[in-house]
Amino acid sequence: MTKKIRVLVVDDSALVRSLLAEIINRESDMECVGTANDPLIAREMIRELNPDVLTLDIEMPKMDGIEFLGRLMRLRPMPVLMISTLTERGAEVTMRALELGAVDFVAKPRIGVVDGINDLASQIVDKVRVAAQAHVRRSTAPSASGNASTTPQTRNASIGRVSTEKLICIGASTGGTEAIKEILVRMPADAPGIVITQHMPPGFTTSFAARLNGLCQIAVKEAAQGERILPGHAYIAPGGKQFRIEKSGANYLCQVEDGELVNRHKPSVEVLFKSAARVVGRNAFGIMLTGMGNDGAKAMKEMRDCGSYNYVQDEASCVVFGMPREAILHGAADEVLPLLAIAPALLAKLGAGNDRYRV
Repeated sequence: MTKKIRVLVVDDSALVRSLLAEIINRESDMECVGTANDPLIAREMIRELNPDVLTLDIEMPKMDGIEFLGRLMRLRPMPVLMISTLTERGAEVTMRALELGAVDFVAKPRIGVVDGINDLASQIVDKVRVAAQAHVRRSTAPSASGNASTTPQTRNASIGRVSTEKLICIGASTGGTEAIKEILVRMPADAPGIVITQHMPPGFTTSFAARLNGLCQIAVKEAAQGERILPGHAYIAPGGKQFRIEKSGANYLCQVEDGELVNRHKPSVEVLFKSAARVVGRNAFGIMLTGMGNDGAKAMKEMRDCGSYNYVQDEASCVVFGMPREAILHGAADEVLPLLAIAPALLAKLGAGNDRYRV
């Protein structure tokens, strides 16, 4: 018999604890081994029960979820699924939780909690399964009391004059917020335009873009319909929208629309990469980062067939190796590299001596 995923639910609401426990216990491959109404109780239950996955609320008495998460990921790293309120502040704090090492999050409604959480049941159990498989590492981020990673990186060396026809296309899912950050903070101000699809619900990509914009030499923003894609800028697909590239004359443009789900996702990496294959061709660089599933693998192969040069994150550095594995299996990768090696390799490709990529 397959071992069940053991889940500990931590939330200050008795109603939410009951709902989450019920949702988890309905699944044949998981069980809720306990619930806790504050982090201090949770700490003792973790020692006693040794759960595989923790679901963690952010706003709780005695110690908030972020402070608890920071301590947990330094002292006893384990897969954590955050249960976040869908508010602007909730989005900002959720970005902090992902930075500290949470695997993923679920955005719970502020009103209509019973119906809202039950509507999210399939998403919750899917994310618990992903979290149980995640490669979790000890956090090295500053303590939650500090405002971590708000200091810009050391100034990156200029690439030099590179054709404005070049475009960098990034796809990611689970674990991707931090992986994307590791790429973008290494980009100099004269980097080619960058377009990004990270699986994320509505309301969270604005905070994600703002957080990155404060860390990077390039400008980072949420993509807007019809805007021109400029060098030295990165554009993130808005949560709940499909994002693709079009061309008008010599300019690349952002196309943002309320399309259908593709590979169960909106935004979908497949949509962005397919448009890159069609519109950008040999002037594109593809990057596939950590994430569950196969979204974007086929389209990344199309990009390579059209002349792009593609980088795929290796298994050892991924939180979840699903999307990179599928890209490799589809023959989409030119290079498979550790996360921290991708940006240097790309910049070297763009740099002196690589005439194909220069004006």
